[in-house]
Amino acid sequence: MSATAAAPAGARSGTPARRPGVVLAVILVTQLMVILDGTVVNIAMPHIQQALHFSPSSLSWVQNAYALAFGGLLLLGARAGDLLGRRRVFMTGISVFTLASLLGGLAPNAELLLAARVLQGIGGAIAAPAALTLLMLTYREGPERMKALGYYSLVSSGGGSVGLVLGGMLTEWASWRWGLFVNVPIGIALVFAARRVLTETEPETGRFDVAGALTSTLGITSLVYGFIRVAEAGWTSAEVLASFAVGVVLLVSFVLIERRVSHPIVPLRLFKSAARSTSYLTMLLVVGTMFGMFFFLTQYLQGVLELSPLAAGLAFLPMTGLLFTASRVVPRLVARIDGAKLMLTGSTLVALGTVWLTRLDAHSTYLHDVVGPLLLFGGGAGMIFIPLVGRAISGVAPEDSGAASGMLNVVQQVGGALGLGILVTIFGTASRNSTSVVPREVLVDGVHAAFIGSLVYAGLSLAMIVISVRPWNWFRTEPEPVESLTQIEAAPSTTST
Repeated sequence: MSATAAAPAGARSGTPARRPGVVLAVILVTQLMVILDGTVVNIAMPHIQQALHFSPSSLSWVQNAYALAFGGLLLLGARAGDLLGRRRVFMTGISVFTLASLLGGLAPNAELLLAARVLQGIGGAIAAPAALTLLMLTYREGPERMKALGYYSLVSSGGGSVGLVLGGMLTEWASWRWGLFVNVPIGIALVFAARRVLTETEPETGRFDVAGALTSTLGITSLVYGFIRVAEAGWTSAEVLASFAVGVVLLVSFVLIERRVSHPIVPLRLFKSAARSTSYLTMLLVVGTMFGMFFFLTQYLQGVLELSPLAAGLAFLPMTGLLFTASRVVPRLVARIDGAKLMLTGSTLVALGTVWLTRLDAHSTYLHDVVGPLLLFGGGAGMIFIPLVGRAISGVAPEDSGAASGMLNVVQQVGGALGLGILVTIFGTASRNSTSVVPREVLVDGVHAAFIGSLVYAGLSLAMIVISVRPWNWFRTEPEPVESLTQIEAAPSTTST
């Protein structure tokens, strides 16, 4: 999965850095490290669960703790780079991420691992926006910048595939802990390299919207916590009801704060455009479907089909390979084909792939029952993301370009965490109500229910796209103007799964 980000505010000017090739290498390795972290850990989930005694529902926090911290603080991290200097902020973010990786690899229990994952998310949220801005400042407008952005997008879209295979290798040949330890030497090397080759940017004047960042992040986290706790405590639990209530209060407070502060972390005027708001909501639903598919199919491949971690990582390559190919091909297609038609086709393929996954049972096989859905997911998601990003950033005022593109990344992380939290509730309830006492069959019942929940998500995604693109008008009027290829190519992918 990938969301994209337009050129950050303030990235259109600046003095080119010394040794731009080395600067580009530092930024690409940073992006690869952040991308790898999600998929490396995902493939190791069953082993993490056994080693640290996570319950089936609480296991999702290994993914969600990182996603919520990263997504919730991403815009604040971008603001920190503006106000404090991007080189300083970049090095701080990498240092925090590296320390958190070490602590996570050493974690003796579930609580300390989750704390380390939160710290990793904070480090990633600090480093990632500064890295992209430094890249834009290093290369002036023109072919060299577009070439650099092409490499950045290549790493972002292909990093997920590398992470799945690397995570399987490390988990099978060493330990799941090495999926975190591997970041430590890389992070240390990046800090030393950054000190030597990166040029500091001039700090801007302004204020931090800390209240907005905290209320939004804690509000979403509270809602996700409530959904996950439902799986074990039930809907009427006082803990669950209090969590939902706190989440709603915090999110309402966030909106009120954003209406009053002089430098809001999320300018609410972005949502005045119905097309943009629909694009954000669609992205949230699509990514929620994808997060659920990755998480539960990983459990199924290793727990039911009994694949090794490496084999499970390789098993996802049909999908991630198609996603990678689509990231190269779709920008060219958008120049000739209405992006709305690509989105509708892609969303239909994702829905069909999800229907297929609901048919998995204890007797399914990889080649007969899993490869097909993965191909549909890969081709479908690849058709959705780039045109969807084009719609989300179309018509944005220059001063809001950074916030609009940043919101796509926030929506991606938050949507994935919220979607996974809801699906874990369905999974936990079905597992608890299973009539079987055989662990393998109980897992099948839970995964089946989770995929049915994913199908609802996929159906809502398809409905949102239909409402947005209005395909019935294609037969009566001229199609809507296609987003310009230049605008989409200026939006390098920043995250992938």
